[in-house]
Amino acid sequence: MSLVKRCRHSRTGGLPTLLVGALALVTTLTGGPATAAEQATLHELATAQGKYFGSATDNPELPDAAYAAVLGSEFGQITPGNCMKWDTTEPAQGQFNFAKGDVITDFAQQHGQTVRGHTLVWHSQLPGWVGALPPAQVEAAMTNHVTEEATHYRGAVSAWDVVNEPFNEDGTFRTSPFYTAMGSDYIAKALRAAHAADPDAKLYVNDYNIEGLGAKSDAMYALVRELLAEGVPLDGVGMQAHLAVQYGFPYQMQANMQRFADLGLDVAVTELDVRMQLPADSAKTATQASYYRQVTEACLAVERCVGITVWDYTDKYSWVPSTFPGQGAANLYDENLLPKPAYSAVRTALGGDDGGEGGEPGALKAQYRSSDSSSGDNQIKPGLQLVNTGDTAADLSDVTVRYWFTSDNGASTYGTWCDWSPIGCSTVTHRVAAASTPKAGADHYLEVGFTGGGLAPGATTGEIQLRLSKTDWSNFDESDDYSHGSGASYADADRIAVYVGGELVWGIEP
Repeated sequence: MSLVKRCRHSRTGGLPTLLVGALALVTTLTGGPATAAEQATLHELATAQGKYFGSATDNPELPDAAYAAVLGSEFGQITPGNCMKWDTTEPAQGQFNFAKGDVITDFAQQHGQTVRGHTLVWHSQLPGWVGALPPAQVEAAMTNHVTEEATHYRGAVSAWDVVNEPFNEDGTFRTSPFYTAMGSDYIAKALRAAHAADPDAKLYVNDYNIEGLGAKSDAMYALVRELLAEGVPLDGVGMQAHLAVQYGFPYQMQANMQRFADLGLDVAVTELDVRMQLPADSAKTATQASYYRQVTEACLAVERCVGITVWDYTDKYSWVPSTFPGQGAANLYDENLLPKPAYSAVRTALGGDDGGEGGEPGALKAQYRSSDSSSGDNQIKPGLQLVNTGDTAADLSDVTVRYWFTSDNGASTYGTWCDWSPIGCSTVTHRVAAASTPKAGADHYLEVGFTGGGLAPGATTGEIQLRLSKTDWSNFDESDDYSHGSGASYADADRIAVYVGGELVWGIEP
């Protein structure tokens, strides 16, 4: 899927008068408002953890005084969404215009923020003259562009996405005027030019769909290893993290970050948002909050993950609806500049309170591993455990968990067992029920509950080893079951639902 950011046409004019020092109201999950003065900002919480927390912005947004007040107070780093791209800064060859970018850097300076420059070399949002150049002239034009822009912003920009989105989904290099003219060497040439123009700026290669392990992140890993071996000035890798609740969380994100860090590179989450199919509902919103929390936790767990930037903080100015029709609600704040459950989840992950009373309702998550290497035998053996990621204890007697599967051929009655659990199988209830509305991969579910007990903040139930079979012991075909996975180690499972008091707080129902 393409994640090209569409350009917004900037209005003319300078920086608007801002509500300097204004306090934006935030709404808690329990509905009670609280002023920003009563709690640390996201950036302050991140700074206490040795990270930054930032937001993208753009020139058309800044005249919105309420928006600008939150941007200037809640976030410690900003990234210009479009105004530093090539089509804006050098629309005609050799004719540079940095006025719009200067508005962003001036705003940052006034609010004590750092700026991430975005981006010097990218296949998209290029003025037509670049693509019309003979290949023999492209390197000189690229070097000149990088040199002029990096020089102009020397001292105002702390880090650059020097090269943006160099890879296709399969890990091959993306075709662009630069790749056509120079092959993959264009990346090293661009980094060297940027370093020569601004030796103090941190230099990154940035891409999307490299957050988890896979072909594309493997290609990025191979590239940066080669660049480092050649002595190319490179400080870090940017992981965009344009996520979607319907696609699952990136596989082993923390481990992927760590392998880049182990090369001696910084890692930054550069463009985080989590979109969903509209309309939004409580299940999607809970999953979105869990994704934001998991990204934050992954960054906190990796020392060289330097920080997180959301791709604008509010749905009011999100790029998602115009690029992915029917999708949206991707940001930490809604269209009225009010914080959403995702905001509270990030605060909690950063070590802050969630701004509410009694903790976050979506603070339980399910983890799963397959206890059976065969998907075609006569038993289903899910291993489940619950984790309390909130700041208050959970009453397990209010909790139920559902694992969906298909009955296939054979008997329509079932036996279920709990083989072992550190909390005691006598406290675990289990039954199979038919789905009220059968779906592909999910015409029945195993429902797990608890007779009592509590789960403290940060605690886990530990492994609950479960089995089920048909009473005639005929075989299942688990390969198409909605909740089935093949992983042998515990991992977050968003196709297993967790309910508290009957309300969905984790997972996506089929």
